[in-house]
Amino acid sequence: MCRLAWAGDTRVEPLTQASLAVSTDGERWVLLNASPDLRAQVQATPALQPRAGTRDTPIAAVVLTGAEVDQVAGLLVLRERQNFTVLATSETLAALDANPIFRVLAGDVVTRKAVARNVPFALPGDLEVELFSVPGKVALYLEDDDPALAAETGANVGVEVACGDRRLLYVPGAAAVNGDLRQRLDRADVVLFDATLFVDDEMILTGTGDKTGRRMGHMPLDGADGTLAALGGLRGRRILTHINNTNPILIKGSAERRKVEAAGFEVAEDGMEIVL
Repeated sequence: MCRLAWAGDTRVEPLTQASLAVSTDGERWVLLNASPDLRAQVQATPALQPRAGTRDTPIAAVVLTGAEVDQVAGLLVLRERQNFTVLATSETLAALDANPIFRVLAGDVVTRKAVARNVPFALPGDLEVELFSVPGKVALYLEDDDPALAAETGANVGVEVACGDRRLLYVPGAAAVNGDLRQRLDRADVVLFDATLFVDDEMILTGTGDKTGRRMGHMPLDGADGTLAALGGLRGRRILTHINNTNPILIKGSAERRKVEAAGFEVAEDGMEIVL
């Protein structure tokens, strides 16, 4: 997919990494994860750009689903003494605290707040947010020799964002869908869900890695126990995100893309706007 994109193939769009921005008024924004290419995302999104005034930003908070590099590296882009709050589980904050590079986020302007799972909390714009466990694993750089691959801990969570009776769920990493997760997904108006790989051994087949998707903490899209089957019949919109550059659903018109679209799923793209 990368080779096609660099060659200018119109079936493939260049993409940044998975990150969302949520707002109820278009003035105060909450980021769900801060990807390494956050600077490019801000440049492409006028609503997130600095406003008049010294060090003024519309980004009021960043909610993290884990401590993977693609979830937290963008925080370093926000180090210019801007006031905002980082909210995450104690496990994720501990990973940030253990890495001295994140001290560039000055403590007198950037607040770090530990959030308990399954306990709603309020954010600007009358948003009610809740973190919840999703089967998965710790960040790659925190793994030991035998990591738990589908544990339900604070190291890998999803985000539920509600305003009134409207509800959005963001799950960028999932090793499985259990009963509790399925019930939560079923009450959402929009679900953005992990679509890292189309088949479990995709990295091995393409020669780009030696791990299966499940070893990396991601269930595949296809197959009897894959995401397409697990999320079938949800009442809300189902949007696939966190897509690896080996996944053929990134090619418009491919058989795999047609399969996910026929099953009622959408494929996320840069600049996608969702209105509830």
